[in-house]
This record gives sequence, C-alpha cells and structure tokens, in this order.
Amino acid sequence: MLSRLLETIAPLPTHGAAAAQEHLDNLTKPPGSLGRLEEIALRLALVRGGPPSVAHPVIFTFAADHGVTVEGVSAYPQSVTAQMVENFLRGGAAVNVLARQAGARVVVADFGVANPVGAAPALVARRIGPGTANIAVGPAMTREQAVEAIEAGAGLAEEAIAAGADLLGTGEMGIGNTTAASAITAAITGAAAEIVTGRGTGVDDVAWRRKVEVVRRALAVNAPNARDGLGVLERLGGFEIGGLVGVILAAAAHRVPVALDGFISGAAALIAVSLASAARDVLFASHRSAEPGHVMALGHLGLEPYLDLSMRLGEGTGAVLFIHLARAAALIWTEMATFKSAGVDGQRA
Repeated sequence: MLSRLLETIAPLPTHGAAAAQEHLDNLTKPPGSLGRLEEIALRLALVRGGPPSVAHPVIFTFAADHGVTVEGVSAYPQSVTAQMVENFLRGGAAVNVLARQAGARVVVADFGVANPVGAAPALVARRIGPGTANIAVGPAMTREQAVEAIEAGAGLAEEAIAAGADLLGTGEMGIGNTTAASAITAAITGAAAEIVTGRGTGVDDVAWRRKVEVVRRALAVNAPNARDGLGVLERLGGFEIGGLVGVILAAAAHRVPVALDGFISGAAALIAVSLASAARDVLFASHRSAEPGHVMALGHLGLEPYLDLSMRLGEGTGAVLFIHLARAAALIWTEMATFKSAGVDGQRA
C-alpha cells in the first residue's frame, strides 16, 4: 500500500494556474485585495483541479504513547494519554468543541496507547503496540511497525475520502510526543536540539534542559539519515506520527488538501515530504505553534502559517480553526460575482 501511494503522488499540474488566477482577478475587488484568503482559494482550486469546496472536513486525532517519557520529559504522566482519548470520545476536549462549531467530523484512533482505554464504539482501533520504545536508548519501533502505522493512517484517510471528505486535518495526542517531534525535526532539518526543543506540556527550566539532552542522546544513539524518512520514523517517531504521515500521503495521492495542525503534525509532514516531495503541494499550515521547533519545520517545508495565536495544544485544534478560512476562501471563489456578471466597471486599461 505504501509503495502504491508513493508511486501515485505527483506534482500538481500547472496548466490550470493561469486560468485560476484570472478567475480570482475578475471577481469584484481589486486584484489581491483579499490577501492570503485569495492564496488559500487559489491553492485549494489547484489541489482539487476545479472549484474548491470545504463541505465535509474530517479531523484525524491519532493517539499513542512514547517510551521516552521514562526520561522525565513531560509535566504530565503517561496515563493522561488514555484519559484524554476518553475525553475525545465523550466530546469534551478542545478539538471536539471547535470541530462542532466548524461542522467537522473527528476521527479518534488508538495507534498505541499504553494504558487501557474504556470501550467506546466511536474509538477506531489501529493499535501498533503499547507505545514506542525509549528513543534515548534505541529505535522507537521496527521498520515493519513504521510501515504499518503509515498504512493504517493512509487507510483511514482513504476511507474518509471515499465517503466525501474534501479537506483533512491532522491532530494527535501522546504524552512525550513533543520530544519525538523535536528529534525528528532536528534530524531532518539539521537544526540543533536546543533550537527545536520546546517546553511541550509546560516543563520547567530543569526539565527542559533534561529534554534537550534526551533529544541529543536520541540523535546520537540512533544516527538517523535525514534522506530516509521511513528510517527517521522508525528510529525517532511515534505510532501516531506514522499514522499522520499516512494521512498526508493518502491525501496527496487523491489530491485532497491537508490542514496541518502544530508541531507534531509538522514533524509528520517532514517525514511525508521526505518520502514524496510532491506531497508538500497539498499541505496548508493552519497556524504557527508556540513550540520553537514548529517554526523550523515549517521553514524547511516552505510553508507560511495562516494563523498565529500562540497555541500549543495539538489535538487538531489549529487545523479545525483553519477550516473557517478555507471555507471562506472556497465561497469567495464560488459565490462572489465577477465584474462582468455584476455590471461593475473593471480597472482602467
């Protein structure tokens, strides 16, 4: 399945770009006066190959635990991952509140939560294992598990696309996953551990210095190859991160736009684009996280975020907020009158 996806992903065709831009310029406004809203509309149209629509957005909130938590890198215990999954399923988390307001469906999937999660019909089971191994002493997972995680995420994305999803959003939950994301970002961008490592759940100065050292050890012990995205996931990643890589790759293969959330999603995007560079064409950076590594990841991807609200929650919250912008941009494209249809004089020649 992974090979099929990678073979399918290709750069977006350029032959329709001029006509799409002409359509935007002919709407009843000075060209470019709606700023980056026009940029979103244009990019959505190019990804979809026609008039954009954001009628059926889906947010993927994947959960898994990380063995690196034994190193004291988080302000919260590992048990919180399972507890938050239950909160998602009850509809009580921030992503649920925002998704209801945005008219988005949230898919909650267990990719490897260590503690038991209460039975719930809405929980999607894609469990790879009871959390990853400790990246400070060795690889996070096997190569086979890395592929399994990617393919599981891709499968869920393809199911949603087949059911009519026209925008996918990435989200996650996993105590310790900002440490994994820091290591991934450092490995692929070449940035120093102290530059990409933030405070995650809110650790103090002592814990932050310990976290930086853990990232350095993970990089030294695992010696990841920045050009081998699958190897980076295998050595430094998380099962939920692998799942998000799969979502991105499936979306790219089917030309469906992806709203990236924050730092963890950015790390998944780094891996996805290292596997298929053209996958970048479908990515929209919903916001700039307060996590410093996110800035490095977005810079490496060549993406400029649309929002900057100092958020650092994850779950898919930033991706949900972007739905409003994307929907507005799509409606501008499809419902706004042209100068000709409105009988309004255009610019002087």
